[in-house]
Amino acid sequence: MVRKALLGNLTDSDLRLLRVFRAVAACGGFAAAELELNINRSTISRHIKDLETRLGVTLCRRGRAGFALTSEGAQVLSGAMKVMAAMEDFQHEVDDLHQRLTGSLALAVFDKTASNPRCHISRALALFDEQAPDVHPQLHVLPINTIETGVIEGRFQVGIIPTHRPSSSLDYYPLFDEQMYLYCAPGHPLYNPGSDALTAETVRAHHYVGIGHHSPNMEITRELELRRHATAHDQEAVAHLVLSGKYLGFLPEHYAESFVTRGLMRPVLPAVLQYVCGFSAIVRHSPAPSRVVQTLLDALVSVHS
Repeated sequence: MVRKALLGNLTDSDLRLLRVFRAVAACGGFAAAELELNINRSTISRHIKDLETRLGVTLCRRGRAGFALTSEGAQVLSGAMKVMAAMEDFQHEVDDLHQRLTGSLALAVFDKTASNPRCHISRALALFDEQAPDVHPQLHVLPINTIETGVIEGRFQVGIIPTHRPSSSLDYYPLFDEQMYLYCAPGHPLYNPGSDALTAETVRAHHYVGIGHHSPNMEITRELELRRHATAHDQEAVAHLVLSGKYLGFLPEHYAESFVTRGLMRPVLPAVLQYVCGFSAIVRHSPAPSRVVQTLLDALVSVHS
């Protein structure tokens, strides 16, 4: 019987191999990781093989069918991300002792915020860069649940999400809000601007696209008794389905504005079928934020106050 290798204590070599594996997974293959890692493909392949031997599992499939993580590879990647996040936290704590702002900081943001005139994340990042020029920011755009989980697990130091159900594992810092309206597109029966006799009951008879994860969108959908006929996982997906002319869907006013200006969308019963969505910065409740994280939080709160 072949015994699988036991990892034992992590060594510097193990950490180097895990960083290579993380880069390969993030880039989606060995070839794409060459530029990220600045090493050739054969060396990357050897590092991954060494890590597989060290762990006793196959981490990924590579070949003509393309690159894909195995189930064991996905589990190892998740664990590696947590280890590296913990190391980054430790580095921040050491830097705090010396009053230095260095290292990297991972910020995860919900999509379609850049066009919101009430959102000043870019100004906060400019202020942060002035105060912490030696910190390397890493910015991710992800769904709400992925951001929340990532912040709780330590993969992201700060998240910015629509405020919905609070978690005792997170601290919240209110920042800005956005106006949401229900939209339809040309070809939809409700697009006719002369439809003054519309009621919420009439609207409920038509196909509706809703966000497929817990969010303010899901909550308002239930409150307004709209039945979901299609599911989207971000605002861009909602827009595509609305633009098909077959679905109604909620979108931020600032994002839909360009479509409305071009006559590609219009709000339906805007006085009734609308809601305001607040956004907050989130960090782990414990441990307390490092100086790097607190500097970014202060910048975010300051520019939005």
